[in-house]
Amino acid sequence: MRIGGLASGIDTDSIVKELMAAERLPLDKMEQNKTKYEWQRDAFRDINTKIAEFDKLILDMKMSKTYETRKVSSSQESAITATASSGAMNGTYNIEVKQMASSAINVSTQAVGIDPTKKLSEGNPGIVGEYTFSTYEKDGSKTHKFEVKEDDTLNDVMKRINDDKTNNVRMFYDAQSDRVVMESTRTGDFNENGKEITFEGNTFFTEVLKLDSTNEKGGVNAKFTYNNGITLESTNNNYTLNGITFEFKSVTNGAASLNVTSDTDAAVQKITEFVDKYNELVDTLNATQNETRYRDYPPLTDEQRKEMADDEIELWEEKAKSGMLKGESIITTALFDMRSGWYEKVGNDGAFSFLSELGITTTRDYLDGGKLEIDQTVNKDGKTKLEAALESDPASVQQLFSNSDGGSRRGLLNRLEDALDQTVSKIEERAGKGTSTLDNYTLGKRMKSLDEQIAAFEDRLTQIEDRYWRQFTAMEQAISMMNNQSSMLMSFGGGM
Repeated sequence: MRIGGLASGIDTDSIVKELMAAERLPLDKMEQNKTKYEWQRDAFRDINTKIAEFDKLILDMKMSKTYETRKVSSSQESAITATASSGAMNGTYNIEVKQMASSAINVSTQAVGIDPTKKLSEGNPGIVGEYTFSTYEKDGSKTHKFEVKEDDTLNDVMKRINDDKTNNVRMFYDAQSDRVVMESTRTGDFNENGKEITFEGNTFFTEVLKLDSTNEKGGVNAKFTYNNGITLESTNNNYTLNGITFEFKSVTNGAASLNVTSDTDAAVQKITEFVDKYNELVDTLNATQNETRYRDYPPLTDEQRKEMADDEIELWEEKAKSGMLKGESIITTALFDMRSGWYEKVGNDGAFSFLSELGITTTRDYLDGGKLEIDQTVNKDGKTKLEAALESDPASVQQLFSNSDGGSRRGLLNRLEDALDQTVSKIEERAGKGTSTLDNYTLGKRMKSLDEQIAAFEDRLTQIEDRYWRQFTAMEQAISMMNNQSSMLMSFGGGM
């Protein structure tokens, strides 16, 4: 039982709180240290997140499509265009589109006399049941089933057919002509000697919707000649040949000329974007080393937070978190390895061995911390070193960056990736990742140890507080007893 200062008049509760505040100081220090570890862990993980994002860009930069991009111009843009893969050969291609691919379409031969919002069964006794129709595709004929129910309207049935994407058809009712339209969702002629959509013997189509398979139109392939030689067909309005995908928009006026050339501008743009992203990563890593560490701004305790406004807490924690990774060898080593990888020679079979041969170097300002820059000086042909290299030998540019051999033949991007992979591994060893338990990384083990120390210390504080209260309670009881004795003596003296 705890007894306040009833006998002594002392504010026991306040005194115990002050005594316990002094006793709690080591606990506050432990909790602040744990918070620092959490902040450091989060700062490390943020670095790994940024490296992971950048690593995706490295993968793209290894692909041949980055360096051997093609562009295609057409003499009849309104009729035919094309795109070319990195494997396409430069040159001129003549294409004459003689026929566009179209989808098969069938329309009721006469007005159907149906209100599409009313029950079909009311005007068509015996219509309820299961029906089929067939479509032709690459693999041959395919039969499709659907059901007409007692309460179905025409709209219900058409929706049921349209919603089943495996049917490869769509239907709609044209109110103006009072006819039903049924058409294939695919272009092309898949049934060379017949119709694309058939429903012979199906009374729902033939008698109710007045559709006749022989009335079908369309369903033809695109036809075109290639380089004034062979005639080719396609079930749709595009065709890929030798890495070039032709897109047909309409029949051409004679042969259209399509010119495939190297798209140096696109390659330069991709490399420039890579350099910019690399420099952003370097800035991020350098910032961790350039931040000021404010040792007079430890993490706030819960009691301190209660006494501060939100904006004061925000400003305080901004300084408290500053410099969390300052001086960390993981970061400084990463920066060194990233920077040094660019300078070393790449022994390969291509035309380029050094990054500088492409006009790409690290900046002269040491404060930039190893950021890259692209020389914009042009030669007599108005080309930068990078543009000239990509125009003359894009395959060698790719090999300089992405040669997968080991040792001195290793490509620049692979060297960079190696350095970043090592950094990621070291950070995960120190700070773990989102799925890691405390036992699996260094900072986690420290936090777990602090948790155990904090729990033990809190138990000790409880015991200390109980002891203080026992002491004050005993004192109050003694004072109360003395007061009682004094009162008794005074009463005896007054009676004499």
